[in-house]
Amino acid sequence: MFIRWVICLCFSAFAGLSGPAAAQGTGDYAEDLARVYGAHQRVLATREACDEAFPARRAATDKAYSEWRERHQSLLEDLDSRVTLMIQGVSTDQKDYSRNLGKYEGEILQHRLEFRQTLLALDKAELDQQCRQFPAYLKGPEADFRKKYAGELKTIGKRK
Repeated sequence: MFIRWVICLCFSAFAGLSGPAAAQGTGDYAEDLARVYGAHQRVLATREACDEAFPARRAATDKAYSEWRERHQSLLEDLDSRVTLMIQGVSTDQKDYSRNLGKYEGEILQHRLEFRQTLLALDKAELDQQCRQFPAYLKGPEADFRKKYAGELKTIGKRK
């Protein structure tokens, strides 16, 4: 199914803290939406893994994430809305939509949990380094989704 492909694409090629290198956008709405939406899911999974592995740093991680989320709030709300609209688009009626929403949100969460487990399975020193760098990453240019994913967002923005 089309939406399942989008969900899988969100979580493909997860290597490193900042995820795959930003592209200029593919020009394909679903693929570009999945790339940016997946990047947010990677941020969430990284935050969760760091909080679990290094609870003493949780306050710093949560503060950096909250500030990042505040800067990206409208973008993240738009991405969530667009994913929801895609799920509506593959649903035949309200009952089907409710069922699909739960199913696909469950799949997104499952993929995020799997990525989190992948991070937690890293060598302790490697995970420690990534988690120490995570707050700075969130404050830096690599986590500025509007710039990093400008090409993808241009494609996404063409569809109302």
